[in-house]
Amino acid sequence: MKMPEASFFEWQRQFGTEADCLNHLKQMRWPNGFVCPRCGCDHGYDVTTRNTYECSQCHKQTSITADTLFHGSRIPLTKWFWAIYFLGSDKGSISALRLSKLIEVNWRTARLILSKLRTAMGHRDSLYRLSGVIEIDDALVGGRRKGKRGRGAEGKTPVIVAVESKGKRAGFIAMQAVDSVCHDTVNKFVAKHLNEQQEVHTDALPALNIIDNTQQHEAKVTPSELVDEWLPWVHIAIGNLKTFLLGTFHGMSGQYLQEYLDEFCYRFNRRKMEREIPNRLLNLAIIHAPIHSY
Repeated sequence: MKMPEASFFEWQRQFGTEADCLNHLKQMRWPNGFVCPRCGCDHGYDVTTRNTYECSQCHKQTSITADTLFHGSRIPLTKWFWAIYFLGSDKGSISALRLSKLIEVNWRTARLILSKLRTAMGHRDSLYRLSGVIEIDDALVGGRRKGKRGRGAEGKTPVIVAVESKGKRAGFIAMQAVDSVCHDTVNKFVAKHLNEQQEVHTDALPALNIIDNTQQHEAKVTPSELVDEWLPWVHIAIGNLKTFLLGTFHGMSGQYLQEYLDEFCYRFNRRKMEREIPNRLLNLAIIHAPIHSY
């Protein structure tokens, strides 16, 4: 579904006050009028002093932000909406420190907002399955550290990467951080992200042989100088990922890496509709179930 494109001035005009944001939420959640989530009654009273609706039948009060990504948040909606715009409009992403300055919150609050939004991005893309010709490879991601490079390097996190090959262009991608690249993690990744019996190309890493069980797997031992001919798109995706992580975050590994992978994939999979991403992300925040803080 095509979404409206968003410019800085249009976003400012549309969501300049808390009332503007609340009215947009009401319209998106109940376009045909309030419906009670408990009894289904289609009539309620707007309790403006508490930003809730009270059902005229069962008298349950429902917050306008209930069952959305904003559920239970004490952060003003204007700050949420602007965080969504800044995150969605910059293809290089935004750091928590930078966002904290832009929307005037502390670093922890900005980090929490970004974490919830990135998690929602990952949930959204988890609904899709890759198909057709698919390239799969692994990469090592992490901060710069002296010592061994490549496989076995300390301080690096393995990431499994899959990209649809559409000939002269790449299709959808999926990425997952794992403890190690082994039969178990590869098998779970394939089951989660690929339709069965697709044509899959790999570089013959032994851990990837498990792909034979569910896919039409073709593995080639490829010299480094020819690898871009056999797996062109997956290596471009890995290169773009590392540039993305180093550019804004100066390297990333550990427990938060998957959030950044989710954001990268979400952006990549919508690269032809970049100007729609803020509105798509806002819509996702409205329809997504609450994500509890940690």
